[in-house]
Amino acid sequence: MSSAESGHKPALPALTLAALGIVYGDIGTSPLYTLKECFGAHTHLAPTVANVSGILSLIFWSIIFVVTLKYISFVLKADNKGEGGILTLAALAGRKLEGGSGKAVLVLGLLGAGLFFGEVVITPAISVLSAVEGLGIVAPELSPYVLPLALGVLIALFVIQRSGTAKVGAFFGPIMGLWFVVLGAMGLDGIIRQPAVLQAMNPLHGWHFLQAHGWGSFIALGSVVLALTGAEALYADMGHFGRKPIRWAWFCLVLPALLLNYFGQGANLLDHPEAIENPFFLLAPDWATFPLVILATMATVIASQAVISGVFSLTRQAIQQGLLSRLSISHTSDHEIGQIYIPVVNWLLLGSVIVVVLVFQSSSALAAAYGIAVTGTMIMTSILACTVAHRLWGWKLGIVLAWLTLLLIVDVPFFAANVLKILSGGWLPLVIGCIMFIVMSTWRTGRTLLFQRLQEQALPLDSFIENLETYPPTRVQGTAVFLNSATLGVPHALLHNLKHNKVLHERIVLLTVQSVDEPYVKAQDRVTITRLSNSFWQIVARYGFKETPNVPEILDLCGEKNLVFESMDTSFFLSRETLISTDRPGMSRWREKLFVLQSKNALNATDFFQIPANRVVEMGTQVEI
Repeated sequence: MSSAESGHKPALPALTLAALGIVYGDIGTSPLYTLKECFGAHTHLAPTVANVSGILSLIFWSIIFVVTLKYISFVLKADNKGEGGILTLAALAGRKLEGGSGKAVLVLGLLGAGLFFGEVVITPAISVLSAVEGLGIVAPELSPYVLPLALGVLIALFVIQRSGTAKVGAFFGPIMGLWFVVLGAMGLDGIIRQPAVLQAMNPLHGWHFLQAHGWGSFIALGSVVLALTGAEALYADMGHFGRKPIRWAWFCLVLPALLLNYFGQGANLLDHPEAIENPFFLLAPDWATFPLVILATMATVIASQAVISGVFSLTRQAIQQGLLSRLSISHTSDHEIGQIYIPVVNWLLLGSVIVVVLVFQSSSALAAAYGIAVTGTMIMTSILACTVAHRLWGWKLGIVLAWLTLLLIVDVPFFAANVLKILSGGWLPLVIGCIMFIVMSTWRTGRTLLFQRLQEQALPLDSFIENLETYPPTRVQGTAVFLNSATLGVPHALLHNLKHNKVLHERIVLLTVQSVDEPYVKAQDRVTITRLSNSFWQIVARYGFKETPNVPEILDLCGEKNLVFESMDTSFFLSRETLISTDRPGMSRWREKLFVLQSKNALNATDFFQIPANRVVEMGTQVEI
């Protein structure tokens, strides 16, 4: 729950510590594999002084520019009442845009969200594998057990999701705090032994490296970007903590620890080039390697938990914004609204992660698949954030274009370098991203078509009510609540009830639940009640994209506004549409069939809106789309 919603604001130090566990888990575990992959077999780079200095310079300035300047200083300003994320950014960017521009912004948001789903499949696998692979450094004879142990850790992580992470989450911040302290201490020790490595902070070392290696340096960029994985989480998780704790954690601990560790690894490579086998674990003293493996595994589990929680939040936001079909959402905490669990997403993720681990079998192989989703999302974020700066903040167009150009000069080469990895594994997040884009765009377009088809058949509400009040059918006791997707037409369930049962309850309530472009709606603004006639009432309930609709809650709020409902005297009438694919203009037939399949597997309205099942009457109708 945001601080605004919880009624009190935790102290800045507590929020900053908590941010370490949620926001920085992913980027905080990047040192496990980044430098190792920069000198991997695919780059054909030897750990010479010039190469180590060049790679470190590129990592240093990439972190400074992309994370510090772009995300920390610029993108974090683009919030929707404190909430962030690629879908939030797309909603902000599209607020004052219509027509083709609005559709383009929506497409960028959907593409970014799709790529995020692709990234989430890889992050737990590469993080946990890279940590457990440290066992091979401690005792080479344990290498055959790396894969089974990594799978065991991952399976356990997904299994515990159903019970929530509130209790475990209390330890996330302190553990990650210890992790960053250890990162910094390890790096500082290496730098003290080889202080000349600090010369790599000079950007000329990176420039000279790019010039000297040409195409080879371009390939190396695909591995340098691994140091930036998790940068998007800074923005996506802003709603949990706010800008200030995220910035304090970055500048006070995370940034210094990461830079010290990278430079420490580089310093160790200058003294011991053979350490390229695993620069991270070979930086530590022999006696500390095994404890470091344990700490690294805990850190990677936390990093994985952060992205799993993130995909739960993104999925709920997509459902509320009409981009995904309704899914079962469980709240695992009575106190924290952000603690949710989505079973379908959890098990699909687990199955995908297991397949990925079994197919790729090592962090180095997975590194080839990692990066393209990250850099693709980075480009979407740059374009959307600059659109917000121009349309909402009032930045002059010339300034926005200059800043966007500068951002893309960095983002596009990173993305292009990762495109080279497509055949060696980069296809995986792209395929997942494309599938999610098709699913989300099809659901959104299909729902729009369905609404149009229903409106074509709908009767005007005003004349309908006037006719019923003038020539009333047989009335029965009680209240009938009809869920209606719009506020103007007559609900189909009401028409079917009159047609088949030929009766009308003594009080009729038309309920419309709307999703708004805000994370939360205050209780006093949740419900709007309009009396349409002597026996007809209209209720409009509004929910933010981080909330789950709850009909009993809506009725309780109505009671506070003198529209009282007796639970045993109230019946709920819902329409259940049977969709039929046709040749009518709208979508291609294969997308229509996909939409029909999504609709059949969507959670029914009774469960999604938390309506008492024993008070529900469903009226069926066929709709041709």
